[in-house]
Amino acid sequence: MLNENLSSKQKNFFDNLKKLYGKEPLPSFEKIAQDCGFKHKNSVWQYFKKLKEIDLIKEKNGKFFINPECFGAILFSSAVRAGFATVAEDAIERRVSLDESFDLDNPSVFMFTVSGDSMVNAGIFDGDKVIVKKTPYAKDGDIVLAFVDNGYTLKTYRQKNGKIWLQPENPAYPVIEPKESLTIFGVATGITRQL
Repeated sequence: MLNENLSSKQKNFFDNLKKLYGKEPLPSFEKIAQDCGFKHKNSVWQYFKKLKEIDLIKEKNGKFFINPECFGAILFSSAVRAGFATVAEDAIERRVSLDESFDLDNPSVFMFTVSGDSMVNAGIFDGDKVIVKKTPYAKDGDIVLAFVDNGYTLKTYRQKNGKIWLQPENPAYPVIEPKESLTIFGVATGITRQL
């Protein structure tokens, strides 16, 4: 969804709405007029008509929202090679929101910062933020946040022939076999890392 059909004033108005209200329900026209420096709410309605027409503003249960597809980073349809340089294409596929991709607004999803290097062979490094979906269940091969015996750990969950253990993804660390208890708190669904 592109806002190429907007005049520069309409685009500025829309950008202001995004900055001021984000994903929240939009307030009354009077409030928007006040926040955006308009003398009359009629000016706001004129902008709204155009933004609704091109689907940048949606209406749900009597409230207006900015279309959720307008948020997030731009994902290009052509991949960029990490090896030899290739000609870049300017095709924009869509906007992506990490909130939506990883369901971050869901109360059963949380993040924590990794400490240590026991999961480096799974691509998880010291300082990474791991996204976890809360669940008491895991299947063989899942990367889990678990409470084992007396502490929390992030490891690969393994089970075979009725035996359960936690596998580090670094040969410098030993396998963890629970002596007393093992509680799964959640399964890792993604990581984020700042370069």
